[in-house]
Amino acid sequence: MVGIIQEQHPDRARLFMQWKQMGWPILVDAYNLLEIPVVPVTLALDERGVIRSVLAAPPEGELGEDFLVETFGEGVTEPENAPPAAGPNMSALYERARSHQTPAAWKAYADAIAVWGGEGRLDQAIEAYGRVVELNPRDNNAHFRLGVAYRARYDGPTPRPGDFQQAVDHWSVALDLDPNQYIWRRRIQQYGPRLDKPYPFYDWVAQARDEIRARGEEPSPLVVEPRGSEFAAPAQEFVTSVDSGAEPDPGGRVLRDEGEFINVEVIVVPPRVAPGAATRVHFVFQPRVETKAHWNNEAGETVVWINPPPGWVVERQLRTHPIPPEVATQETRTVEVELLAPAEPRGRSATLSGYALYYVCEDVNGICMYRRRDLSAELQVRR
Repeated sequence: MVGIIQEQHPDRARLFMQWKQMGWPILVDAYNLLEIPVVPVTLALDERGVIRSVLAAPPEGELGEDFLVETFGEGVTEPENAPPAAGPNMSALYERARSHQTPAAWKAYADAIAVWGGEGRLDQAIEAYGRVVELNPRDNNAHFRLGVAYRARYDGPTPRPGDFQQAVDHWSVALDLDPNQYIWRRRIQQYGPRLDKPYPFYDWVAQARDEIRARGEEPSPLVVEPRGSEFAAPAQEFVTSVDSGAEPDPGGRVLRDEGEFINVEVIVVPPRVAPGAATRVHFVFQPRVETKAHWNNEAGETVVWINPPPGWVVERQLRTHPIPPEVATQETRTVEVELLAPAEPRGRSATLSGYALYYVCEDVNGICMYRRRDLSAELQVRR
């Protein structure tokens, strides 16, 4: 018996298995090549590796004794396009896609490069899946897999601006095309607002690490630490803060950082909401490594002030990000805010505005300063 997970981050499953002392093999299907809409399911394979039954979770689906004792003999042949154990011939698949220029040919190449190409070929996977959705915009599986590839590059050593938002955008298109696909829905909810969450996704991580260390073991490392929305518990109603605090720079007197010190990325999840529904905006702040900019943690916290568009409601206008104990650091800081769309919106789009205030230094032993970074985000309401 082996397990198959539909996880964007399989290292988190590895940590969970270490915590629960689970010893069986786990395979990863982050791209949902199985094309299953829900979990759990049971796949019954014969001795040749052919799927004989797809069963729902017990008690609806049970594997009968007849399957366990039956020997499946002749009459089953290897699929014509099945890749060998060492992987498919990606060069041949690429040439076929380039010459045929069909969605199916590009998708075969994209699937191969995504699964077998490794982290170093994510650019080609993104380009190939992009060709699929360009040729067939209604290929929901291709949209989802394109989102997976974008998020994988975002988490890797060579992320590009917009990768995270592109992932969310394509997952959302896929779900619009197939609203019954709960694996895709969960991928969006992982980063979305509390009103749309079925459960807190990774609130167990801290407890798992504590209990693993208590056993004298070192917890399995995570490539990307969960944050904000991934810890957040579901909410039954949208609650705003009674006292959000005074606006820290109402006159706009603090000097602006136009990107000299801190890079800022804005991600909206989901990118489009129904009237009266909630969305979550992620503001990601990263010191510019190339100029050796870093946070000055002796001076104070990073502060974010949000001005919601007319008719929109923000849970809290003033948000702060705690500072680490070290004097100077270069870590990524994320501040997330939730907003509620008006039940009767004036238009289909609106612009959130705001700003961040932070203490930052230039270079090693360089000048430290207090700076303001103006922020904005485009919010969309479904028709």
